[in-house]
Amino acid sequence: MPTDENAKKILIIEDEVSISDIIKFNLKKEGYECDAAYDGQAGLEKALSGEFDLVLLDLMLPKMDGFEVCKRVRERSSIPIIMLTAKEEEVDKVLGLELGADDYITKPFGMRELIARIKANIRRSDQMVEKAAEVSDVKDFGSLEIDMNRYQVRKNGEVLDLTLREFELLKYLAEREERVFSREQLLEEVWGYEYYGDIRTVDVTVRRLREKIEDDPSDPAYILTRRGIGYYFRRP
Repeated sequence: MPTDENAKKILIIEDEVSISDIIKFNLKKEGYECDAAYDGQAGLEKALSGEFDLVLLDLMLPKMDGFEVCKRVRERSSIPIIMLTAKEEEVDKVLGLELGADDYITKPFGMRELIARIKANIRRSDQMVEKAAEVSDVKDFGSLEIDMNRYQVRKNGEVLDLTLREFELLKYLAEREERVFSREQLLEEVWGYEYYGDIRTVDVTVRRLREKIEDDPSDPAYILTRRGIGYYFRRP
């Protein structure tokens, strides 16, 4: 069967060969190209090759665990990362998101759900690339500048390294200054209806954003909390 030159390519980093093979089989039926790595070190090298559109990353891996792989990939690439976690590993999910993963799915999972997550994350990544080619649309918030079209944020003239999800959340709030949104609203509006995460995902992303855009994350000037309700953006 000839290869579709436009097919998206997925990297599966999973040490259990049987699980990897099942995922690969189902993704190929959906028209994706797939490759696999069975330890963290090999997975990291492939993830940084520039050949893939998305990474499925297991956490418990030989040679280098998924947390370290995620951290190192994020230092050099904005490729979407979906973590594969065991159901009871709630702390691991939060830590993975803090390290820059875009999404997570718990084992055991259904293939329909996994494919929906993959499609949603690739779609967002593609939209970011398309927007980057558009005319610049910079919003000035004092020392913080947000280029709404090019998915770029500058603080005091220096470009900040934000993940796609962090940028989407910042953009959503900044376009609606002073409006307070609950965590549930932000999950629905920013993460999308296909996202099955919990509200702690929002808290983690806000915390990461504050660490990057605020002079003092413990006393934020841009993204504020309305106790008992949610978050809002304020122009200092």
